[in-house]
Amino acid sequence: MTSSTFFFKKPKESPGLLLWQITTTWQRTIKKSLEPYEITHPQFTLMAILLWLEENNQAPTQATLAQISKLDKMTISQALKPLISKGYLKRREHPLDTRAKLVNLTVEGKRLTTQLVSIVESIDRNLFCSIDETDQKQLIEILNRIINHTFYARN
Repeated sequence: MTSSTFFFKKPKESPGLLLWQITTTWQRTIKKSLEPYEITHPQFTLMAILLWLEENNQAPTQATLAQISKLDKMTISQALKPLISKGYLKRREHPLDTRAKLVNLTVEGKRLTTQLVSIVESIDRNLFCSIDETDQKQLIEILNRIINHTFYARN
């Protein structure tokens, strides 16, 4: 009897592969829905976080964007530049911390982000419609535990 290289007997038993499949399908769907707006998925994510921060009266710094999005600083900087040139964002020095940069949505940026949030949340609802609200809450709790373990164990 030969031993297998793999811990899981079947691909459908691998949580990593299942997460990959769901993520790939979800990202492909979102990318296609954002293409007419010439916005990438990372750009949308940053815009949505900015809108959420502004609606919750929190300081929208690039560091906060990195903390929430889990994107690296270089990716954030590269994603913000075209949004600034298109007039969707403004970036300025933080009045109290010269190392920090504040990033805000413009009026046009808020309008577009609100529109795009509706589209992306519709995609999310369609993706998760096969599980009930209790299972969705449990999935969110499990995903948060994985994120907290993965990101905070390293930092």
